Amino acid sequence: MALRIITADERLSASENKTSLAVFGPPGVGKTTLIKTLPADKAVCFDLEAGMKSVQDWRGPSIPIRSFPDFRDLVILIGGPDPAQHPGSYYGSEYHAHVQTKYAESGLEAFLKDRSIIFVDSITDLTRQAMAYAKQQPEAFSDRTGKPDVRGAYGLLGREVIQALKHLQHARGKTVIFVGVLEKVTDEYGASSWVPQMEGTKAGRELPGIVDQVISMQLFGKDVEEAWTLDVTSTDRRLVCKSGNPWGLPAKDRSGRLDMTEPPDLAALLAKIDGRAALNPTTASSV
Repeated sequence: MALRIITADERLSASENKTSLAVFGPPGVGKTTLIKTLPADKAVCFDLEAGMKSVQDWRGPSIPIRSFPDFRDLVILIGGPDPAQHPGSYYGSEYHAHVQTKYAESGLEAFLKDRSIIFVDSITDLTRQAMAYAKQQPEAFSDRTGKPDVRGAYGLLGREVIQALKHLQHARGKTVIFVGVLEKVTDEYGASSWVPQMEGTKAGRELPGIVDQVISMQLFGKDVEEAWTLDVTSTDRRLVCKSGNPWGLPAKDRSGRLDMTEPPDLAALLAKIDGRAALNPTTASSV
C-alpha cells in the first residue's frame, strides 16, 4: 500500500473524520439507551448482549452477534484487508476476500459501508465471547500434556481482542463506540477503584491507548453548592469525560473540547469533540 499525505481539509472531511470512544458504567445506569441519542440512519448496533429490550423503540438497525469469529468477520468487512498482515491471515487480503464472498448474498458489506457509526454493546461481552473462542484453540492446551492451559487462553484472548479493536480503529470514516460494564473493586488493603469489567487484563489495559475518548457514565446529584456529586439514588445521568476527575472514574479526553461532565447525549458529544457544537454557557458543567 502506497503512503499518502492527508491534508487538513481531508482530515476534517466526512471520509476521514471519525472518533473512537469507550463508555463504561455500572449495570443499569442506561449505557445501551445512549444509542437512542444517535441518528438511526447512520448508526448500527453490534448486539453482543441480546440486550435490545431497553431500546426496542430505537429506529436504527442491529446485528446480533453470538461468537467472536462473527464479530471478527464484521470487523474485517468494515476495515478491509490489513496491508501489514500476511495475505492468508485473518486480517489479510485472502481472508478478506473470503468474508466478502461469504456475505455477498446478504448485502452486509454494502450495508456496513453506509453506516458511519458502529455501536458495540458491549465490549465486556465481546471479551467473554473471545475467551470462549480462545479456550477452543490449540494455544489453550499444553503441548506437553494436552491439558488446558489457562495462560495460553488468556494470551490468545488479549491478542485477538486488541487486534480486532485496532482494526476497527483504523477503519476510514467510522466512528466506533464501545460500551462496557464499570465495577468498583476493593483490594486487600481496603483501597477501592473503578475499573472496566473485561476478561483478561491485556485488553482492559491497552484499550485506553487505542480509543480517542474514555468516558464513564454515572448517576449524579448536586450538592448545596450546585456542584455535581455521585449519587446512586439520583436519576440524573452524566458522562465523566476528563482524567483526574474528583470521583476517580476512568476518563480521557484526547480532543480537549469536553467539560469534566457532559449530558448523556452521544450525538451532541461527538459534535462537540469535532468542534461542530458551540458551548452553551447555560448548560455547561459546573464541575
